[in-house]
Amino acid sequence: MAGGKEIKTKIASVQNTQKITAAMEMVAASKMRRAQDQMFATRPYAQRIANVVSHVASAHPEYKHPFLIDRPIKRIGLIAISTDRGLCGGLNTNMFKKALNHIGDFDDKGIEIKVVTFGTKALGFFKRIGAKVVAETSHIGDRPEIAKIIGPVQVLLSSFEKGEVDAIYLISNEFVNTMTQQPTVTQLVPVEPAPDEELKHHWDYIYEPDSKEVLDSLLERYIESLVYQGVVENVACEMAARMIAMKSATDNASDMIDELQLIYNRERQAGITQEISEIVGGAAAV
Repeated sequence: MAGGKEIKTKIASVQNTQKITAAMEMVAASKMRRAQDQMFATRPYAQRIANVVSHVASAHPEYKHPFLIDRPIKRIGLIAISTDRGLCGGLNTNMFKKALNHIGDFDDKGIEIKVVTFGTKALGFFKRIGAKVVAETSHIGDRPEIAKIIGPVQVLLSSFEKGEVDAIYLISNEFVNTMTQQPTVTQLVPVEPAPDEELKHHWDYIYEPDSKEVLDSLLERYIESLVYQGVVENVACEMAARMIAMKSATDNASDMIDELQLIYNRERQAGITQEISEIVGGAAAV
């Protein structure tokens, strides 16, 4: 039963793989809970500072920060956030498709694109398509530190202040729920004004000590907080996507083992039947 031995070997191999995917599923589930806690803890701050800055963009301060000024777009900066590792379903692929659609719109207009990447997968992807990567960082870990994020972000912010790019966009995965992770594109600068109708009349904040000092600090924190939130959400998305992918792989392994076991039983039964037939035939010949 050479065929039976091969099938038994295949079953043992699939069973070993199933043990690995089941273990990875449990690890991802454990890490996902921690990542979700961190994401939900930082999300209110990011949302609130985004609201404040969008209101500031609708105001009329005596000092107009460069991040609040629209200008003709000839070059853009793109901050892309991905994972460092694979085995997380279509998480990175969906984000890259979104990025390609976004980049294609600018390519059609002849707009130059500079890219900053977070994560090994994003770096490899943008290098493969020939994009100009001006800064990158990877291996941020499951608990991102803002100190590792500020450097690459500052590269694009400096380029914007020097007039080397005219707009900066952030593309990342938004955590909707355990089953759904949505790739999103957010314009960081110039800051888009709040759409509220009540803010369209002439008004302003009272600044202490002065508008320049407040806006310089506020808008830089705003950019950093949105990128940091994107990185934190991406970790939660990665763990959720990996947990689902590994669960699917474990279930598929179970189905494959059942099918192989059925084939093995058929092969074994066929072998036994053939041996009986040979014995009976030999006895009849005698």
